[in-house]
Amino acid sequence: MAEEALVKKAGDKYRSFLHDEGENITQWRHGGPPIYDSVNQLFEEGRTKEWPKGSLEEVVQNAIKSWEMELSHKTRLQDFKTINPDKFKLIVNGREGLSGEETLRIGSYNALLKNSLPKEFQYYKADEETFESSHDAFRSALPRGFAWEVLSVYSGPPVISFKFRHWGFFEGPFKGHAPTEEKVEFYGFGVLKVDESLRAEDVEVYYDPAALFGGLLKGALISPCQSEDNTVTTAAATRGCPFSK
Repeated sequence: MAEEALVKKAGDKYRSFLHDEGENITQWRHGGPPIYDSVNQLFEEGRTKEWPKGSLEEVVQNAIKSWEMELSHKTRLQDFKTINPDKFKLIVNGREGLSGEETLRIGSYNALLKNSLPKEFQYYKADEETFESSHDAFRSALPRGFAWEVLSVYSGPPVISFKFRHWGFFEGPFKGHAPTEEKVEFYGFGVLKVDESLRAEDVEVYYDPAALFGGLLKGALISPCQSEDNTVTTAAATRGCPFSK
């Protein structure tokens, strides 16, 4: 998914490629590189593993965080340093793979939450969301961010397999549901194929989205009047809310 962030110039101990190198000028979605102070705090307070510096687990964890940062905040695939743009594919739960350009266009949330169920059974309609609306919805629901950690790494490069955990606190409205203030989380598995420069060529992700939406949809429905009075529409609720994977 995504670990949302405020935007201002700063370094980050978990993510690389936040600043331009050489003459290439990165085009940032929000005008400049993000800062992850809020979600980093959530991560450090809630993680279940603290990997030794330089370990394979730490390298994989930081590589995925850097890839998510680029996907959420850079607007041109040519500015990405974490993937091989000519070969990249994102495969989620066995569905047809998305190219780098397709993934960048629709955003990480829509890429990860697409499904083939009939519309009436879809609790999140990715095909009806834009990059911006999807990020707004989750920024609103998880204002402190959506933290991500590696739990285990089963094999090293060039084919890296790992188990992960994603969590946050449901403290803002989501799709007409009032916040519960409770933790929402899910677990999954990933397979990352990398080239000789450790750039991702294939990313496969397997997880149960019901584990996420079970927490986000348990909040009471907000009435239209209450929604209007309390400005809990997605666009209004998300102004000024930091968030980012």
